[in-house]
This record gives sequence, C-alpha cells and structure tokens, in this order.
Amino acid sequence: MMNRIEYTGENMAEPMRDPKNLQAQIEEFQRTQRQLSLIASQHQQMLMQLEELKLAQEYLKDTKAESAIFKAVGNLLVQTEKKSANKEIDERLEVFDVRERSLKKQEDTVRERLDKMRKELEKAASS
Repeated sequence: MMNRIEYTGENMAEPMRDPKNLQAQIEEFQRTQRQLSLIASQHQQMLMQLEELKLAQEYLKDTKAESAIFKAVGNLLVQTEKKSANKEIDERLEVFDVRERSLKKQEDTVRERLDKMRKELEKAASS
C-alpha cells in the first residue's frame, strides 16, 4: 500500500507525493528559477550602471569647472556645465541605488523561496 499525501491547501510546506501535484510543484520551481534569473540579470545590469555613474562622478571631480563637458541626449552630445552634470549624476545615482537595493531584496527573497521549494522537492522525491 502506497502512502499518498494530497494538497489540501492547509499546509503548503508538506511535500506532495501525488504525481500531478509533484509535476505542478516542479513547474512552479522552474518558473521561480526563471524569475530569479531575470531578477539577477536586472540586478547585474543595475550594478553596472551604478559603476558607470560612479566613474563619471569621479571623472567630474577631477575636471575643471571651465572645461567643456558633454552629455549624451539620444544620439547627440550636448554641452553642459559641470554643476549641472554633477547634479544630474547625483540624482541618477540616488534613483539607481534605490532600484539596486530593491532588486537585491527581490533576488534574496526569490532565492530563499527557491531554496525552500528545492528542499520540498528533494523531500518529496526521496519519499
């Protein structure tokens, strides 16, 4: 006689041994893996953009106020003042920093959920 546990909606942490439920759990695990991959990619891109902004900020620190400074506007380079460029970079750094922290938090949350799901699947597979 085979032990069979079906999902009742009461305890989601309980492993599912019914093949249909196990397949649904595997599919959810795969969706969560794709979600983590997407978030991790966005997070990595945000980190690269932050690094570029920090480099631009460092470059501007060493630039004289009267030097010609250009910023990209679409396909054009437009001359701007050092003060204006600094302000714009500072604002973008602030926004990007908030976004990066948000992505990091999302990534950590999804990674924890994925680890929990992996353990549940391993437990169900070993039963």
